[in-house]
Amino acid sequence: MDYGRYKYELTKKLQEAKKKQSTFQVKEIKVRPKTGDHDLQVKLGHIRKFLGKKDKVKVTVMFRGREITLSQRGRELLQQIAEETSEIATVEQLPKFEGRTMIMVLSPK
Repeated sequence: MDYGRYKYELTKKLQEAKKKQSTFQVKEIKVRPKTGDHDLQVKLGHIRKFLGKKDKVKVTVMFRGREITLSQRGRELLQQIAEETSEIATVEQLPKFEGRTMIMVLSPK
């Protein structure tokens, strides 16, 4: 077998493997602890759209100034988002605090 033919077949196999790979992106949605109900519903619509496209969603609750005392409200907000999207998403990373932000990652089912 000639070497050129071997290299050609090898690249073709790699291309086929690449074609069958599933790729995803991590999209981020930012909310605040005092986000209103309607604004939250709009954000949930965006989350559903991203999950429908098989992307992961990183939901971030940002605390500014004295809002850091509302950490329980932020946790409740993330819990509400997880419940609203439970039929199409699973919680990949539970809510956790990092500085002044609380982060949760959702992945499509």
